[in-house]
Amino acid sequence: MPELRTGDVHVLDLGDGENRFSPSWLAEVSDALDTVAAAPAPLVTVGGGKFYSNGLDVEWMTANGSSAGEYVRDVQALLARVLTLPVPTVAAVNGHAFGAGAMLALAHDFRVSRAERGFFCLPEVDIRLPFTPGMAALVQAKLTPAAAVATMTTGRRLGGTEAAALAIVDEATEDFFDRARARAAELAGKDPGTLGAIKTTMFGDAAAALRSAGRPVASMCRPRPV
Repeated sequence: MPELRTGDVHVLDLGDGENRFSPSWLAEVSDALDTVAAAPAPLVTVGGGKFYSNGLDVEWMTANGSSAGEYVRDVQALLARVLTLPVPTVAAVNGHAFGAGAMLALAHDFRVSRAERGFFCLPEVDIRLPFTPGMAALVQAKLTPAAAVATMTTGRRLGGTEAAALAIVDEATEDFFDRARARAAELAGKDPGTLGAIKTTMFGDAAAALRSAGRPVASMCRPRPV
C-alpha cells in the first residue's frame, strides 16, 4: 500500500505491487495528499520494482459494475487533485505507467523516467476502455498534439528514452529517483497559494472535466497481459 515519507521533499511510495487504483489504494493516496497539503513541500511519487502504476483496477470494476461510475469519478477526482496540487510535484517513473497510472504521472508538474524500463502506455484503444472526457482532457493538456495522437490512438508502449523524445517525460535516466528528487528540491519554497492558483488557471479546463460527473464507462474488459 502507499506510504508517505515526509521531509523537505515529501516522497510518496505508491507501493511495490502493480499499484492499481483499488478503492483502498485511492483512499490511502488521498490521505497522503491531505498530509502534504497540511505541510506544504515538494512531492515526489515513485513505485517499487517493476511498476509505477498499472492504473484502473479493471477486475474490481468488472466485479462491481453498479459502482463503476462512482469509482471512475473518484479516480478522476484524484487526478484533478494532483494536477492542481499547490506544491511542486515530480513523478519518478520507475517502471510500468499504464492507463490511469500513466495519467497520474502526467498530472504531475514534471516526470523523470527510468531510461530503459520506465514504460509509458495508454492502452485504452486495445483493451476497449474508452477515455472519459476528463481523462482525454488531462492527456491533451499535458502532451503535444502529436504525442497525444501517438499514445492515445495506438496503445504503443514507450520506454523512457522514447517517452523523452516525445516530451512525455522531461528526462530519462537510470538515476531517475535522485534526479526526480533533485528537481523537486530545486523548487522548494514556492508559495502554495500562488502556485495552486497558477496551476488552477493553467489546467482549469482539464481539472473541471475531471471533476465533472462525466459519463459511465460504456465498455469494460480485462486488459491483456503486459
